[in-house]
Amino acid sequence: MRLQNDKIAKMGMLLALGIIFGYIEFCIPISFGIPGIKLGLPNLLAVVLLYRFSIKEAALYNMLRIILTGMMFGSLFSVFYSLAGAICSLLIMYLCKKFQLFDMVGVSMLGGIFHNLGQLAVAMVLISKFSFLYYLPFLLISGLIAGFCMGQLSNIIYKRGIL
Repeated sequence: MRLQNDKIAKMGMLLALGIIFGYIEFCIPISFGIPGIKLGLPNLLAVVLLYRFSIKEAALYNMLRIILTGMMFGSLFSVFYSLAGAICSLLIMYLCKKFQLFDMVGVSMLGGIFHNLGQLAVAMVLISKFSFLYYLPFLLISGLIAGFCMGQLSNIIYKRGIL
């Protein structure tokens, strides 16, 4: 019973931290004129959760964080975009981790790329325009860079046992 309580407390703390990271990203947008580019600070916690616990905890964290930050700082559309990105990202990261295709940094990099692909797919469906494909190279590069940075941080946090 105590182990379960500790896990719930840790999940709550990580959720609160993820919301704070989301707020920081909201206040300091890094877009370079291209919609959808973000550093992905809250995603580093999803990577750590995936490695520390399981996909269930990482998915629960992502879902709650996205809904809560969307209600506080965004809109219904931002929730749709973020959920699509998070689902695509988490699925690819889970598969890569499960089959040991990459280390944590590589898993995070693919997660960053697939997060952007998921958001781009939703944008094309909701707005019915394929002109968004123009952003694809920029989103792939930014996802790779952000995924690398968040992967490095996740790796440090995980190895030191901080979370």
